[in-house]
Amino acid sequence: MDFEFTAEQQLLGDTVTEFLAARYDLEKSRAAARVGAGHQPEIWRGFAEEVGILGAGLPESVGGFDGGAIETMIIAEALGSALVVEPYIDTAVLGGGLLRRAGGRAADELLRGIVDGSVVTALAGLEPQSGYDLHRIATTARRDGDGWIIDGAKTGVTSAPLATHLLVTARTEAGPGLSLFVVAADSAGVTQHAYRTIDERRAADLVFEGVRVPADALLGSEGAADDSLELGVDEAIAAICAEAVGAMRRVLAETVEYSKQRRQFGVPIGSFQVLQHRMVDMHLELEQAVAATYLVTLKLDAEPRVRARAAAAAKATIARAAGFIGQHAVQLHGAMGMTEELAIGHFFKRLTAIRYEWGSADQHIARYAALTRP
Repeated sequence: MDFEFTAEQQLLGDTVTEFLAARYDLEKSRAAARVGAGHQPEIWRGFAEEVGILGAGLPESVGGFDGGAIETMIIAEALGSALVVEPYIDTAVLGGGLLRRAGGRAADELLRGIVDGSVVTALAGLEPQSGYDLHRIATTARRDGDGWIIDGAKTGVTSAPLATHLLVTARTEAGPGLSLFVVAADSAGVTQHAYRTIDERRAADLVFEGVRVPADALLGSEGAADDSLELGVDEAIAAICAEAVGAMRRVLAETVEYSKQRRQFGVPIGSFQVLQHRMVDMHLELEQAVAATYLVTLKLDAEPRVRARAAAAAKATIARAAGFIGQHAVQLHGAMGMTEELAIGHFFKRLTAIRYEWGSADQHIARYAALTRP
């Protein structure tokens, strides 16, 4: 199988990498994440207006570039290497995919907003009792005249404090299937309890109390969002895996460079065979993570069970590799590895969060096992 990128795909990766190298400062981004808006609005505008990555995977009919999963993988890896906190995956990948499949005037308007940078989305799918199961929800939407009334609670909604629009899963009278609604983040009746996560991202727990939305807030058909949601989460998992690969490449490179500079007993610590072996093991974990990421990216268009198996395998592999590489990188840097001064500590926190984002290794191993049974 040919794993070479086309000239256009290579150019895309180079363009994003060069933009981030010139414009994305780690210290400034951490400050924005901690005490600022949670991200850098000027960087988000740059994503939309200068490099066009927010529309890279969206249709030309809404201003996008009609790219595919490979383009998304290239972008996500570059963002991971720079430890970008801006909500690219939540908005352009997960939100964009759900809106694209829903279709309709309201969805197209939001897609145009994603492309130009004016719309940020967050999927409000999980609830306190859900675990990682999108189908274990109690939020309801009932018809009320020419609109809908939504009641319920969501938890751990990443990017919600930054979002202009929430994509909310709910049950209706149509049957057991899920419905998907778009709700303006500042709608009356929406309460947010916002917080900062361990990796300096923003998230929130949400309560919907009698939130009234118009009829066209229903995305797609009533009770028919299940398949799109499952595909959307697998697309997000593929992008998160690519982000993790970018972060792990950076962590390994910085660890190898540090081992050449740090001296102990009069020689660089990189000359110690036991540490060389450890860095080789880190490299092997990275290569397995790359292979798993390629697999899920290339299988996103496959039939659902094949796609789901690839996503489960990739997420379990990434979780193991992220833990191994992150932990050993910190150990090889010594106590400095956990300080705010070095990038390694920040990467370690993000890799730790990725291990559990959209499912832990144990959950995806169990998912894979279930999918392999006849």
